[in-house]
Amino acid sequence: MASPKSLIFQLHRHWEVIELLCRQSRELPAFEQSHLLAVIERFTNAEDPTEPAAILRSLCAADLLQPLSRSDYLQINPLVLDFVRGLTREHELGLSAVLKARVEAVREATATLAEGIDEQDMDKVRTGAARLSDLFRQIARQLDADRHAILELAEKAKASDAAMPIARRYRAVLDAYDQYVEPMNEMMDSGLGGTFYPHLKLAVQNLDRAEEALAIRGALYTQRLQLRQVAQQAKELRRLGRLVALQCSDTLLPLREEARQHNVLSSAIGDLLGQVRKRGLKAVLRSAPGRPKLPGWQRERRTLVHLGDEIRTLMADAMRFEPRVQTFPEPVESSPADLSDWVDEPRLKQALAQALPLDNLLLWIQQNYPQLKDATLLRLYDELVRESGWDATLTPDQTRTPLKAVQVVYHPHRLDPVVKEETRDDSSH
Repeated sequence: MASPKSLIFQLHRHWEVIELLCRQSRELPAFEQSHLLAVIERFTNAEDPTEPAAILRSLCAADLLQPLSRSDYLQINPLVLDFVRGLTREHELGLSAVLKARVEAVREATATLAEGIDEQDMDKVRTGAARLSDLFRQIARQLDADRHAILELAEKAKASDAAMPIARRYRAVLDAYDQYVEPMNEMMDSGLGGTFYPHLKLAVQNLDRAEEALAIRGALYTQRLQLRQVAQQAKELRRLGRLVALQCSDTLLPLREEARQHNVLSSAIGDLLGQVRKRGLKAVLRSAPGRPKLPGWQRERRTLVHLGDEIRTLMADAMRFEPRVQTFPEPVESSPADLSDWVDEPRLKQALAQALPLDNLLLWIQQNYPQLKDATLLRLYDELVRESGWDATLTPDQTRTPLKAVQVVYHPHRLDPVVKEETRDDSSH
């Protein structure tokens, strides 16, 4: 077995060769030496004929290429194959059963963590947290790899030859939807039937409990930080799982529906053509009683422009039109408007400014406008007190004023003219 440093060095030197072989490994699990030499010659100097063989020997010596047992074929190191596919996004679609097993392992690791919290066994707590962190990392890597694999399947299906039969063109898409997307959607269900979200939620709750228990025991901050980081992994994994499930469904579901619709249409067309071949075109396309006439390819061309029956009916109705006699209502005698409660407010304010100073504003309004109703009088009183054209001062003595319908008990407002600032300054000097 070669050293890891030598393997990485040779992978760096001959990355183009290994990358191409990893792409070809989808169809060829093992390679002949002649095929490998042909691939290497594409990326080497053509002047030296011995260089491809030397490169092939170095790849074998660095364990990038391994001999296949009981044959002369060579295969790519599985670790290198997974590494290169992960970097180049050339993933194979994983198994939903593997993802389901890892989710079940999350439940077991959560149980170990909860048991360590209840028994105050810090070794179990650390073991459960480390196991959860490793499982979260594996699940996140598999979800990301499966998402890229499904996108690649959809891209290949769309880029396939349109003349290819639809069943063959979308075979991989239909298999991926039935064997991966539907089981993953069932697992990702947030209801009682799902397992992904409940297990992750329980893991987050136990991680929070463990962090709280370590804080009570006075553990090191680094230990509490590790649990907090694992909880963040679980929350991020919940978001990633929902995103991947939605993206996979949105990618494959339209292609799946297209394949199904095409199959139904193809079968209907094939059945119709079979009946035409057996019974003839006229017999098949003749409309049956109670059924609409089937469309054909014959076009009726009208040489004359004529009016339809609907237009003729409308024109006949218009010729026989008789206007109806509309009786208008009799005019209603209107009563004169009641202007007893109307007030010319600008004139009132002008008269009030000339009458300043006043000891009681309410009495002045009552004396000058005795026809006003109580509500209008009180409204004017309230508005005039807030005007900025005079200074309103609330007197300390309480008084009682009878109005038309009510009697008001209040502290009257005294109104004085506004003293300008310049006048005050002159008087002070």
